[in-house]
Amino acid sequence: MSAPACRLCGSPLEHVFADLGMSPLANAFVPAERAAAMEPFYPLRALVCGDCLLVQLEEYETPSGIFTDYAYFSSYSSTWVEHSRRYADVVSERFGIGPEKRVVELASNDGYLLQFFHERGVPVLGVEPAANVAKVAIQKGIPTLVEFFGVETARSLADDTPADLIIANNVLAHVPDAHDFVAGIEALLAPNGIATLEFPHLMQLMSHCEFDTIYHEHFSYFSLATVQRLFDEHGLRVFDVEELPTHGGSLRLYVARTSDGTHPDDERVAGLAARERDAGLESLETYTAFGDAVKERKRRIVSGLIELKDAGQRIAGYGAPAKANTLLNYCGIGPDLIEFTVDRNPHKQGSLLPGSRIPILAPEALTESRPDVIVVLPWNLRDEILDQLSYVREWGARFAIPGQGLEVLP
Repeated sequence: MSAPACRLCGSPLEHVFADLGMSPLANAFVPAERAAAMEPFYPLRALVCGDCLLVQLEEYETPSGIFTDYAYFSSYSSTWVEHSRRYADVVSERFGIGPEKRVVELASNDGYLLQFFHERGVPVLGVEPAANVAKVAIQKGIPTLVEFFGVETARSLADDTPADLIIANNVLAHVPDAHDFVAGIEALLAPNGIATLEFPHLMQLMSHCEFDTIYHEHFSYFSLATVQRLFDEHGLRVFDVEELPTHGGSLRLYVARTSDGTHPDDERVAGLAARERDAGLESLETYTAFGDAVKERKRRIVSGLIELKDAGQRIAGYGAPAKANTLLNYCGIGPDLIEFTVDRNPHKQGSLLPGSRIPILAPEALTESRPDVIVVLPWNLRDEILDQLSYVREWGARFAIPGQGLEVLP
């Protein structure tokens, strides 16, 4: 069988970045009444292109099969909503985004971000493929187009009014045809408009061995170098970059047309590019060595849970994020180690985690069951969650954070 082709440069993909075995789709939660039913598993194997060094997954399920009916609602994370509010403040002041401008967000989810522009009187439009999630945004008064974004959609929108600001947070990695997506940004962007994009930074993923951020919804994993190459091919230029703590370490790119002289290059772009080179991200060997670090982290996490269980500790989880399902399935963790997990999102409650079949309950189950240890599965939100769950200290419960191993907090 021939090697798959790189989605950035078209070269054959012949090198493995990390092989995480077989896994179900990360957000394919199992209804309780289907607990005995079969579910599909797919290879979860990240490859790296030997030519352009883009890390990527093969496509086993179409975007419509993953995102049309979606279980993730951004507004259930107070940390993420606050992050979005601050973004709206900063970008509005820096680029003069007011009622005379037009803002379009791609993968706008439940209106968690556009609401902050809408309340300022700025004309907004969300583009969101998940009809069930878009419905919530529309109920908030956020105009939302239920559609996948690409160059065809962009051209139809641009015929109306080009966008002065395009926002694409945590979506670039989710599209299998990144060229079509970026070409769409170029087609929709006003002559002197800007686009901002946020996505997990591959350098941070590798540095902290965040293998659980790899799942089938994420088709690509970008460094600054690979994303610059992608934008260059479509007449766009990264003129500034910020490093963010979100999702274990993300980048926020500021993008303009290559021909636009109103947004000069910030020195942060060249500085980050140099640090990526110093980290070895121009060397294929850096990528192919990552798999050994993944195996070591798996052993440490599993042994930490077993040690707690052998000591007679009852263990529950908090959260049902997509990353948890990679962690649990790759590590072979089920209800024998983590009895149940809880989540604030009512759309997940009453279901089972895919693959591991760990039950998802409402947060009140923690008070009723009083576990000894609570594993914070969305570790990227640890501060928010530790604050929310401060009451569990009343019965002496401890928290455990999946990191390089299993960090049990005193």
